Amino acid sequence: MLKGRIALVTGSSQGIGLAIAKALAQAGAQVVVHGIEDADQGGRIAAQLPTRSAYVRANLAHADEAAGLVAAATQALGPIDIVINNAGIQHTCAIESFPTDRWDAIIAVNLSSAFHTMKAVVPGMRERGWGRIVNIASVHGLVASVNKAAYLAAKHGLVGLSKGVALETAAQGITVNCICPGWTDTVLIQPQIEARAAAHGGDRAAGVRELLREKQPNLTLLPPERIGDVAVFLCSRAAAGITGVALPVDGGWTAQ
Repeated sequence: MLKGRIALVTGSSQGIGLAIAKALAQAGAQVVVHGIEDADQGGRIAAQLPTRSAYVRANLAHADEAAGLVAAATQALGPIDIVINNAGIQHTCAIESFPTDRWDAIIAVNLSSAFHTMKAVVPGMRERGWGRIVNIASVHGLVASVNKAAYLAAKHGLVGLSKGVALETAAQGITVNCICPGWTDTVLIQPQIEARAAAHGGDRAAGVRELLREKQPNLTLLPPERIGDVAVFLCSRAAAGITGVALPVDGGWTAQ
């Protein structure tokens, strides 16, 4: 399906990003894995993929490293046809106590890094007349929850940014879309699960149920692999007419 395409997946050394990298590789794409691990560890992660792969390290909290990521990925495997902006961090806290440094870091990693990769990759996609950009937003790019000011700002911003770039590139064979996952089984939400579990004597299963009951009607913690499946679809020929969309994969959360 994606044979001959080269993909860059940010934040792909674990969780949703790794699941997406594996799904793209299984669909035939060559994949640049990105993370903040050292080169040896990152290389071992990339080597798990069934197609030609490489690993690039960059700290996306730093604008210069984010801006140089596409060039590094291109040097590693070749011109980038697919970008999946997945890298993200989280901090939950009431607005009056929210640390400024955490705000800055979340905006940099969750929003600004996607701006930098898109800015860098779009010219080549225009020249080749084909490109797929998938930004991993969140239900929190569509609706709000308490104590997540920076995450909400970044994810809402990512949805808006994606729509704008989709309009700018719509006539050049490029699509730009967001996937908006609900509760997904990743490291990112473990602190929230643990906080709920603590109220149930440390019972993690009870903590998960409590977390899901509040928001997600299907009461199922989504496996990261399902996000990978949706990403492959959005990069496929079947989705060539889909651009500027923020697609919830959220067990009914945003249907309420």
